[in-house]
Amino acid sequence: MNLLGKRSVTDAQANLVFTRRRIVLGGAQLALGAVLAGRMAWMSIFDNERYKLLAESNRVNLSLIPPRRGWIVDRFGKPLALNRTVFRVDVIPDRLHDQDKTLDYLQATLGFNDDDRDRINRDIEKAAGFQPVQVADRIPWEKYAALSIRAPDLPGVQPSQGFARSYPSGAAVGHLIGYVGAASAEDYAASKDPLLITPGYKIGKEALEKTMEPILKGKPGARRSEVTARGKLVRDLATRPDVPGNTLQLTIDGGLQDYAARRMGDNSGAVTVIDLATGGLAAMVSMPAYDPNSFSDGIGRKEYAALVGDDHLPLVNKTLHALYPPGSTTKPSSALALLEAGVDLNQTVFCGGGMRVGNAIFHCDKHHGSVNLAQAVIHSCDIYFYTMALRFGATTLADMFRKLGLGAVHDLPLQSQRYGTVPDPSWIERKHKRPWAAYDTVNMSIGQGYMLANPLQLAVMAARLATGHGVEPHLVGPARAGHDLGLDPRHIEFVRQAMGNVVNGGGTAAAARLPIPNVQMAGKTGTAQVRRITMAERAGGVLSNSALPWKQRDHAHFIGFAPVENPRYAFSVVVEHGGFGAAAAAPIARDTMTYLFAPEQAMKTLTTLEQGWGGDLTTRMAAKAASYAPTPEPAAVPADPAASDDRPAPDPLPPEKPA
Repeated sequence: MNLLGKRSVTDAQANLVFTRRRIVLGGAQLALGAVLAGRMAWMSIFDNERYKLLAESNRVNLSLIPPRRGWIVDRFGKPLALNRTVFRVDVIPDRLHDQDKTLDYLQATLGFNDDDRDRINRDIEKAAGFQPVQVADRIPWEKYAALSIRAPDLPGVQPSQGFARSYPSGAAVGHLIGYVGAASAEDYAASKDPLLITPGYKIGKEALEKTMEPILKGKPGARRSEVTARGKLVRDLATRPDVPGNTLQLTIDGGLQDYAARRMGDNSGAVTVIDLATGGLAAMVSMPAYDPNSFSDGIGRKEYAALVGDDHLPLVNKTLHALYPPGSTTKPSSALALLEAGVDLNQTVFCGGGMRVGNAIFHCDKHHGSVNLAQAVIHSCDIYFYTMALRFGATTLADMFRKLGLGAVHDLPLQSQRYGTVPDPSWIERKHKRPWAAYDTVNMSIGQGYMLANPLQLAVMAARLATGHGVEPHLVGPARAGHDLGLDPRHIEFVRQAMGNVVNGGGTAAAARLPIPNVQMAGKTGTAQVRRITMAERAGGVLSNSALPWKQRDHAHFIGFAPVENPRYAFSVVVEHGGFGAAAAAPIARDTMTYLFAPEQAMKTLTTLEQGWGGDLTTRMAAKAASYAPTPEPAAVPADPAASDDRPAPDPLPPEKPA
C-alpha cells in the first residue's frame, strides 16, 4: 500500500536483486580464477623451460673465457710474441657506484701513479658503459687475493686471472709484430661479438697482430658459476676450456732482427735483409720504434707524449712508409740498364768534376779523369752516368728501375706500403703538366730529382741485382722462386763484380769490408740530398753535414749482398740524415752481415758500441722517456719556394764521398 505516494520494495524483489549480483560477481570470480589457473598451467607446463632458465640465471652466472692468442715465432721457432699468466684488475663503468672513491681505493692498494689514473679515467670516458677498462695488469698474487676477497664490496671491480701478451724482443719487433689492446666501442658496435667486451680479451691493433687476427685469436671457452643474490661466487659448476689460436711462423731470424735493431743505435732509419735462398725477409727493422709491451699493457701519457714528440718518428714504420731519394744506390741498376741497352764496356767518359746541362753545372765529388762503366760504379762517378743517361734516354733507366723493384708494392701481410716514384716523360707530363727536360734525366741517373723509394724496395733491388731473378719478399709461408727477369747473366755477373769492388777493390765502401776470412760483401753507397745547395753556398764552400741541423743533413744509404760469388743475403740500410752512406750506413751493414756469418764476433762489436752509447736499447729508451719534457714549437719559417720538392733542382747535386 502506497500511503505517501512512494513505491515500496518488497522482500522478494530485494532478494532477487541480491541473487543477481551474487551470480554476476561469482561468475566474474570464477572467470578470473579460471584465467589465473590457465595462466599458471601455461607457465608451469608449456612455458616451463623459459622460466627454468630465468630462475637458473639468477643462481648461475655464465661467462666467456678469453682465448689465448697464438704465438708468433721466427723461422727457428723462437717466440717473438707469446702469452704469460697474469693477474689483472678491470672496472666496468656501468657498475661503478662511486668512481672516484673506488679508484682512490684501487690506487692505494695497487700503487699505480697519477699518470696511470689519468689514463684509466680517459678510458672510462671513452668506453661504452659495459666495456671493461683495465686498471692494472700483471699485479702480484697478494694484491690480487686481497681484492678478490673485497670484490663483493667493490661494485664494478673485477679481479681476474688470465694471459697477457708479451714481446721478448721489445722495440726490436715493434713495427713488425705490432701490439694488442682492448676492443673499442666501435669494434663492438660493428660486430656485436660478446667476446669483445669480456674482461681481459684483447685484439690486434697494429701490424701482424692486426692483419693476422683470424689466425691468432682462437676460440673462447665458457664457465658456469653459482653465485649469491649479491653476485658473490659460491662455486664453479662447469667449465669449457678455450681453444688457443694458431701459431704463426715467420721467415724472420729473431736473433738478426734483434741485432740489427740494436746496431742502429740512436739513429733513425731501417735495416732490411732478404734470404735469397727462400725470398723470405730475414730482418725488417725500423728504428727508433715503440715497445709493444708498453702499448699492450696500457701506455702512460708521458711515455706516449715522448713518442709523439720525437722528431725521429718512432711511430712510423720507415721500412714500408718512409720514402727517400735512393741516391747513388741506383748506379748499379743504371749500369745494368746501360748494359742491356748495348753500351760499350770499354768506352770512357772524362770526368773533370763538372758537366754543363743547359744553363746549370752538375758536379761530381772529385776529378776522376777517364772512366769506363766498371770504374764509374766502383768510384761512383756522377759525370759518367750523366753522360750515358742523356745518350740512352730516361726511359731506358726507368724501365730497369721498375724491373728491379722500385715503385712496386709486395705481397706482405701488413696494412700498407708506399709506392715511391720512378719518374719518366709520361709521368712528368701527367703529374706536372710539362715536358721532360734534360736535367730530369741527369737527376734521375744518380737517384735524385723525383726519384723516391722505401727501404724494402732498395733491399729488393739489391736482391734482384745479386741473383738476376725477380725475388719476391715475404714474411709467411714456404720459399718462393723468383720469376725470370729476362736479363743477360753476363750483365748480372758484371754488375755483381763491380759492386764487389766497391767494397773490396778500392771503391767508395772500404769501411764495409767484412772482418771474416774468405767471405766478401758487395755493395753500393748512396748519399741522398734533402736540401737545395745554392750557387752562392757552393762558391763560398758547401756546408758539411755536421754544420747543418739534423733534418737538413743528407740521408745515408747502403745496399748490397754477401757473399759476392754465391749471394745468400741481400740488404739495404738507410740512416735518415746520417750524412755519407760510406760513413754512416756501411758500418751498420758490415756488422749486420757479420752477425750472419760470425755472430760471436758481431756481438763483441755491438757490446763495445753500446757501452759508449749509454747501455742497451731498452736502457736507453727508458732513460729517454724518463727525461722527456715538452718544448715549445719554434716560430714557423716561411718556406723557400726554390727548395720545394716539386721543383727541379738544376744546381749541382751533392757528391758521393768515398770512405
